[in-house]
Amino acid sequence: MTKRMKMRDKPRGLTVVLKENENITQALRRFKRKVEDSGVLDTLRSKEFYEKPTTERKRKKSAAKNRYNKKLQKEQLPPKLY
Repeated sequence: MTKRMKMRDKPRGLTVVLKENENITQALRRFKRKVEDSGVLDTLRSKEFYEKPTTERKRKKSAAKNRYNKKLQKEQLPPKLY
């Protein structure tokens, strides 16, 4: 058997096997959780439309600034309440 034939036999992507005495809705919930944790939908949404490199850089830079400001805010001492 060639490598390609072996790859065809394996299930691709995310799979959920129904366990014994398991309801289909429970399996569907597990599948949805797997999809959400893997980040497949996020990458799909980001690649849905073309984003110019400059706008991508700006978006990432502003996200980094927001993360940094949030970190600084957490580290600050609370205001005096007197």
